[in-house]
Amino acid sequence: MVKLKKAKKPVVANQPYKFRKRYNFVDIYIHKEKKFLYFIAFSLILAGLVYPYASIAMWVGFAFAGYSAIANDSIQTIGTFIVSNEDKKWYWQWLFMGAIFLGTVFYSWYVFNGDVTFQRLASKGFSQNVDSFVYLQLAAPIVLLLLTRFKIPVSTTFMLLSVFTVSSGAIVSMVSKSLMGYVAAFVAAFIIYVILSKIIKKFIKGEAHGAWVVAQWVISGFLWHTWLAQDLANVAVYLPRQLGVWEFAAFAGFIFLGLGFMFYQRGEKIQHIINEKSEVRDVRSATIIDLVYSIILYYFKELNNIPMSTTWVFVGLLAGRELGMRLRAHDSPVKFAKTFGLIGKDILSVTIGLVISVILAVAINPVIQEELMNFFFK
Repeated sequence: MVKLKKAKKPVVANQPYKFRKRYNFVDIYIHKEKKFLYFIAFSLILAGLVYPYASIAMWVGFAFAGYSAIANDSIQTIGTFIVSNEDKKWYWQWLFMGAIFLGTVFYSWYVFNGDVTFQRLASKGFSQNVDSFVYLQLAAPIVLLLLTRFKIPVSTTFMLLSVFTVSSGAIVSMVSKSLMGYVAAFVAAFIIYVILSKIIKKFIKGEAHGAWVVAQWVISGFLWHTWLAQDLANVAVYLPRQLGVWEFAAFAGFIFLGLGFMFYQRGEKIQHIINEKSEVRDVRSATIIDLVYSIILYYFKELNNIPMSTTWVFVGLLAGRELGMRLRAHDSPVKFAKTFGLIGKDILSVTIGLVISVILAVAINPVIQEELMNFFFK
């Protein structure tokens, strides 16, 4: 009798362990960002090696802060400019914004006797040169680089300046002014887009006239100048309050080249915060956003010389704009829920940055630790 061969059982692919399934996304991300994570690890080690040597540490800290601050805050200033000028060569955008940067910092350096921050660091708590560093002061901008890579918009003012303040009052002043900026930007954008959204929609129909492109470049340049006058303090805090000729050349040259790298990349990965907002790719819509933002920043720049978070102002502006557009269009509850989700996500991001910066400030400054002890236990 002929024996029948048993049919082969179908081959079933090995199923990954549940643990493996759960962390598969993390593995993919780590593999994708392997070079960047190596760079972060190297940077943290470098910071640990150089922080005892103030003359070296200040330039290393400045280098990390210079790129991380502008990369994270690029969504505020050059984000709409980049996304609405995708058809333009990156180097023309770089040379335009780079020239404004050089003119702005040279003006401040020349007029204010070597100060490149428009006297933002002359306010209480920041006026003294840094004679010695602690490790966390150099690690703060590296953490900011990591958060930028994770596409989290945080306040560079809080992340970088708070680790140098010698008084909790300085942090309270910065938070108060930043909250005022958020509310002012939210209300202004909300009112503008509720009242004028139909008119604005008429403007952005069809092909944009060439005059809009010119207007956007001019307004974006003014916004960039105003932002620099506010936020250069976040970068220059590592350096002496008055820079000599060669120190100024190194300061300006490094940031100018860093800008070129950023424009070549078409913005850092955090650029998606801009890309997910409504109609920002249109040059006319981007021009209106930049105009409102630049006016608000200019007002707060002239109000006093206390540093503030321009990130909070920009997040408030986008939140008011999105809500105003939805309300005026009588959108469905689903679209309203999505808008509130975006607003909540942005608020959570800047809150995370504030909490991290306060923790760093408390960990670094014994004066703030003592003030907190006295407040809670006396």
